[in-house]
Order: sequence, then structure tokens, then C-alpha cells
Amino acid sequence: MKHVTERPFADPQAAARKLLELAASIEPVHDGRIHIEKINYPFLYKLKASGAEFGAGIRCAVENGWLELHESGTYVRLLTSGEDSLAKA
Repeated sequence: MKHVTERPFADPQAAARKLLELAASIEPVHDGRIHIEKINYPFLYKLKASGAEFGAGIRCAVENGWLELHESGTYVRLLTSGEDSLAKA
């Protein structure tokens, strides 16, 4: 019998908010760019989230206008609405 543990980032909104929190804690390198691996690594390995949860969280954050994902997928930018969202949380 397997015991199912609750996944805290199964909800895309929760995953997106955590990704915003991680992005806000990182110093952008140039022109507001935050390398994707700077948020990917802690989300997947330190917080033990899944790749699907990461993908859903990124999509949710982009759809809500909180993050801008570059077409290459190598970096994101924290948008003003994302900063506002963090301030409200």
C-alpha cells in the first residue's frame, strides 16, 4: 500500500506564487533578466517539486502577467504585476 503525500505545488497558483517569491529573491543579471536555472533548481531540488509543477507554475505566472518568459526559455523577467502580487501576499 502506498501512502500519498500532499503536494504543496500541485495547484498552479501556489506554484506560480512560489516561483515569484524565488524570482524576487534573485538579483537580475542584465535588463531585469533572471536565469531560469536560478529559480528552477531551488524549486525542483530544495522544495522537492516536480517538473510538471514547475511547468504549470511558469505557465500560470506568465498567463497572469507576473513573469515574462523569454522565447528561448533561458530567462524570465519579474513584471510589475508580479511584484504587486508579492506585496499583497
